[in-house]
Amino acid sequence: MHLEFAYLSEITGDPKYLQKVQKVREVLNNMNKPDGLYPNYINPKTGRWGQNHVSIGALGDSFYEYLLKSYIMSGQKDEIAKKMYYDAVEAISRRLVQKTPGGLTYIGDLRSSRIEKKMDHLGCFSGGMLGLGSKYASPNLQEKYLELGGEITKTCHTAYDKTATKLGPEAFRFEGKSEAVAMRQNEKYYILRPEVIESYFVMWRLTKDTKYRDWGWEAVEAINKHCRVPDGFSGIRDVYASKVSHDDVQQSFFLAETLKYLYLLFSDNDFMSLDDWVLNTEAHPLPVKKS
Repeated sequence: MHLEFAYLSEITGDPKYLQKVQKVREVLNNMNKPDGLYPNYINPKTGRWGQNHVSIGALGDSFYEYLLKSYIMSGQKDEIAKKMYYDAVEAISRRLVQKTPGGLTYIGDLRSSRIEKKMDHLGCFSGGMLGLGSKYASPNLQEKYLELGGEITKTCHTAYDKTATKLGPEAFRFEGKSEAVAMRQNEKYYILRPEVIESYFVMWRLTKDTKYRDWGWEAVEAINKHCRVPDGFSGIRDVYASKVSHDDVQQSFFLAETLKYLYLLFSDNDFMSLDDWVLNTEAHPLPVKKS
């Protein structure tokens, strides 16, 4: 809620909304962070970390995104957000980023002291986040983060490319010779998620590499072919099955995010410039504060 409450204070002139979210961030900033990482859970009674599970996918994703975007939206004045973001990303790079024998880069989950060799579709937003963060990093780190963002985005595209439908599974693993493939039945569904396309959009804007538009168009064709139904679009139960089975649900984020990111991917580059707008975790645009 940090971006939204900060903007609410901006447009109402009432600082109480920003103060609320700054207090939450202050508590997190002052906590002892294992290896510089933020576990996903805090015990509400003790105020201490709960389970030692760190993820940039489910439960953890928006936290890192909002640190970076808080800095950008503030007109690059929120130095606390900036430091928290880059400290966290350095810890993620050091502890969670993995390279497979086949040359794919992914960000694993940390459970206790063990890396789980899997990545959630939800975590695929991080390619774009890392790329966007490269713009504001120290000069000696800019190329590193842009390259890492590109590698993560490539891995997520590979997960799409390895399916019969050319749509990505809910989660994919890196076990043995199987890389970027869902190994369990409850990971094989696609519910019209936006995160991979979000990274295509951001990486296209940053690099102008046409492969990101090519990959986006592959997704357009796959969604239209496999997810379109008479009254809208539906998720599918198994992306590896050539004959699809629909789940009869059109998620709200399909309109709010997936289609919006596709539209932006193929729009003129000065439309919704990333210098003037940040997109919150549901892809709603918020203006960057100007001095």
